[in-house]
Amino acid sequence: MSSKIAGFIIACKLYIRVKMREESVEEQIQWILSYVQRGAADMWKENVMEELGSGELEYESVKEFLTSLKRKFGRGEEKSVKVVKLRKLEQEGKTMEEFIQEFKRAASESGYEERPLVEKFKRGMNGEIRRKLIEAENQPGSNEQWYRRAIALDRNWKESRGEEERLRGRKEQEERAPKQEQKQIMP
Repeated sequence: MSSKIAGFIIACKLYIRVKMREESVEEQIQWILSYVQRGAADMWKENVMEELGSGELEYESVKEFLTSLKRKFGRGEEKSVKVVKLRKLEQEGKTMEEFIQEFKRAASESGYEERPLVEKFKRGMNGEIRRKLIEAENQPGSNEQWYRRAIALDRNWKESRGEEERLRGRKEQEERAPKQEQKQIMP
C-alpha cells in the first residue's frame, strides 16, 4: 500500500478512536469522506455518499469501509512504485541470490509476468552473467529456471574470478622470487 493512503488511514483510525468513539459508523464514515479529496478520489467519494444515502451501500464497520478505501486507492500507487523499483533494480555488488530475493519482492504485484518479467530480470543483472545466459544454447523457460541458471552462472563466474586472482598472485610471486634470489647472489 502506498505511504500516502497508509498514512491517511492511520490518521483516520487514531482520530476516530480518540474523538469519535461514541459516533455511529455512518457518522465516522462521513467524517472520513469529508477528507477524501481531489481527482478520482473525489468522484469515488461522491458515488459512495450517494450509495450510502440511498441505502444501496452499507458498511458494518469503519474497518470495512477503510478496507474498501485501501482496495480502491492503495493498490494502484503500490503497483506503480513497484514497477519503478523493478526498473531501477540492478545487481551491482550483490550475489545473484541477494539480487533475486530483492527482485522477487519488487516484482510481486508489479503486474509483470513471464516474458516481460524475465526481460526486467535480465536488464538488472550484471552484464557478464546476462551475456552468458543470452548466449546459452538452451535458454531457460520459466522464471524459476532463469533464477536457478543465473545463480549457477554467478557462482561459477565468482569462482573463476577468484581462481584467476590466485593464479595471477602466484605468477607475480614467481616472477619476483628469481629477482630476489639474483639480488642476494650478486655482491
